[in-house]
Amino acid sequence: MPSALVVYGSTTGNTETTAEFIAKTLASKGFDAEVVNAANTSAEALGGDYDIVLLGASTWGDEDIELQDDFVPIYESLEKSGLGGRKTAVFGCGDSSYTHFCGAVDAIEEKLRNMGSKVVVDSLKIDGDPDRGEITAWAEEVAGRV
Repeated sequence: MPSALVVYGSTTGNTETTAEFIAKTLASKGFDAEVVNAANTSAEALGGDYDIVLLGASTWGDEDIELQDDFVPIYESLEKSGLGGRKTAVFGCGDSSYTHFCGAVDAIEEKLRNMGSKVVVDSLKIDGDPDRGEITAWAEEVAGRV
């Protein structure tokens, strides 16, 4: 059975809901999917025996890209995660009225690619409230690339 780790940083609950939808979809595709709040883990813990690691964070800030507070320590130490060469995917929630819509997602994905991680699909960027259909379709695409 393939395994997936879904790590999220959420302030309003939207990214948490998205992470849960992703995990449920992956489980329906035969994955052992574990969901972890970024506040309860570290970058070093991401390199476990998972077939794919999915990282999700919401974006704040109008002038600068600001990652969700709990996700910042993971982002800053991502090089210590052991995700170089590993399969990953990135998701997050934001507000398209801001200059840097889902900029945290872009920043995480760029850092993963620079580390040599294999980002398996284009990132999922949710505008406002999570749409289960959109999330499910994306998670199914992820499952097909593992």
